[in-house]
Amino acid sequence: MIKNYILLFLFLFSSAAFGQQLEDRVFEENIQSVRLYPRTQDFSSQFNSTVISMNNPVPLVLEFDDLAYDADMYSAKIIHCDADWTPSNLRDNDYLDQYNEFNVNDYEYSINTRIPYIHYTFQVPRLKRSGNYVLKVYRGRNEKEAILTKRFMVFNNQLPVGASIVPPSRTEDRREGQQLNINVNFNNRELVDPRSNIKVVIRQNQRWDNAIYGLTPTFIREDQKMIEYQLFDGSNVFEAGNEFRFIDLRYVRTRGQNVAKVEMEEDVVFAEAGVDKKRKGLAYVEYMDINGQFGIINVERQNHHLESEYMLVTFNLAADGLPTPPVILGALSNWGQEPEAQMELNTKTNTYQATLLLKQGWYDYQYGIPTGKGYDMESIEGNHFQTENEYEVFIYYRDMGSRYDELIGYTVVNPNKRRI
Repeated sequence: MIKNYILLFLFLFSSAAFGQQLEDRVFEENIQSVRLYPRTQDFSSQFNSTVISMNNPVPLVLEFDDLAYDADMYSAKIIHCDADWTPSNLRDNDYLDQYNEFNVNDYEYSINTRIPYIHYTFQVPRLKRSGNYVLKVYRGRNEKEAILTKRFMVFNNQLPVGASIVPPSRTEDRREGQQLNINVNFNNRELVDPRSNIKVVIRQNQRWDNAIYGLTPTFIREDQKMIEYQLFDGSNVFEAGNEFRFIDLRYVRTRGQNVAKVEMEEDVVFAEAGVDKKRKGLAYVEYMDINGQFGIINVERQNHHLESEYMLVTFNLAADGLPTPPVILGALSNWGQEPEAQMELNTKTNTYQATLLLKQGWYDYQYGIPTGKGYDMESIEGNHFQTENEYEVFIYYRDMGSRYDELIGYTVVNPNKRRI
C-alpha cells in the first residue's frame, strides 16, 4: 500500500505544472538520514537551518544514505520558488551559471555495518538570486524517479530586521504563548507599496507545518523608513510548547540516555526507548535540547558517516484518554510526514508504539495528535511560556514587474539559546 502511494505521488509530482507547492519529502524507503545544512568543522552545524547568505563562504551540503549494496547514479536539480514554495517564473540561467543538472557522484560505502549503505554527499553550487529553493534528487536522468526534495533559502541582507520575543498581547496567551514583534528597516532599499509587496514568514524550530504567513503591518513610518509588525490579535503568537524529549543512540554496545534496551543481532540492531509519559499539567523543567533536530554521531568508532549502525528503534508512550493515536514529531520523522511515525496502541502494554529506522546519533522528538489544523502537541507535551525556542523571520519582496520573490531580510531570534 505504501509503495502504491509513493508511485502515485511521484507521478503527480513529476507531471504537475507550475502552481504546486514543493515540500521536504523522501520518496523511497531505502533513502535515509537526509540532511541539508551549512557544513563547518563543528558537529553542531548539523542542527543549523538550511539558510545561507549570498555572500557566505560556508557551503550548503546535502548528505543522505542509500540502504543498498551497490551505488546508483543520482542527479540533482535546483528549483527556484516564490515565498509560497510554488516554482517561480525564473529560468534556470537566471539563478545558475551552470546547466541545471548535477551529478551526485561523491559517495562512500559503509564500513562493517550490519545494514549496508552508501553515503552520498552533494555540495550546492553558488546561486545568483535570493529566494526560496528546492533541491530535487532523482535516479539517473529521469526526474520522474525522484528520491527526495529538500528546501533551502538564500538571502540578500538588504533590509535589517529586528525581532524580539515579548509576552503576548492577549491575556489568554500569556502563560502558553510567545509573541514575535518585528521591525524592518528599509533605508537601504527603495520599496514600492511595501504593505502589499512585502511578505513576512516566521517559523519556529525549522518547522514549516506551523509557520506564520500573511502578517499585516501595524505601522509604516516613511520618515524613519521602518515597517512595524506589533499586532494585538494573536496572529504573531506561537504556542511555546515544551523542551524536546531526546534519545541518545550514540552507542550500540551499551545503553545511552533514555534507551531501555539494545539488542545486537547478526544483521540488525534493535533498540527500545524508555516509556514516555504525558507532560501536560506538570511544572516546566529547564534543560538543554536541539529544538527537534538530530545529528549523526558515533562515540564508539571514528567515522560517524560510514561506521554508524542503523537501528530499529521502538518508541513508547503511556497516555490514556487520547482521541486518536499520536505521531512522533521532529526532524527524525520529517515532522510527522513519515508513515512509520504514526503510533499504534499495544493492548498488552497499554502504550502507544512506533518503530523508526535511525542511524546512530542524538535525536530530539515530541508527540502530537493529528488534527485538521496540524498537530495538537499541547495535550501531551504541555505549553510553557518559558520554553526555549528558535525563531526565524524571512522578509520577501516582489518588485514592480519582477518575476519572483526576493528574500532580502532574515534574522534568527533565540534569546535564551541552550544546546547540548
